[in-house]
Amino acid sequence: EVQLVESGGGLVQAGGSLRLSCAASGFTFDDYAIGWFRQAPGKEREGVSCISTSDGSTDYRDRVKGRFTASSDNAKNTVYLQMNTLKPEDTAVYSCAARRGGCTSHYGLIADFYDYWGQGTQVTVSS
Repeated sequence: EVQLVESGGGLVQAGGSLRLSCAASGFTFDDYAIGWFRQAPGKEREGVSCISTSDGSTDYRDRVKGRFTASSDNAKNTVYLQMNTLKPEDTAVYSCAARRGGCTSHYGLIADFYDYWGQGTQVTVSS
């Protein structure tokens, strides 16, 4: 059974940091890219980052570049999203997802190209 389990969300003040984790099981981790998506109330879900677990290549949405960093620990089948300099507009439910292949041509930021999803973790940034 494929499982993606997020953790690390919470409440933080603007300018603060959080690190999200996505623990994966039930599939060959190295064959997949892991994406992070977020959805705020009343807004569409948007892709935040993608990391290819095979070669470590990444892609990010422009508005988080320089603030968010995705990394992968293949020994633990876990992907992390380090989020720094958080802003109130980063408030959302963050979910991780898995797709075969990599993150090229921004496919890694499009939800329709993902096969498996986690349940999500709430991130709230206060002003």
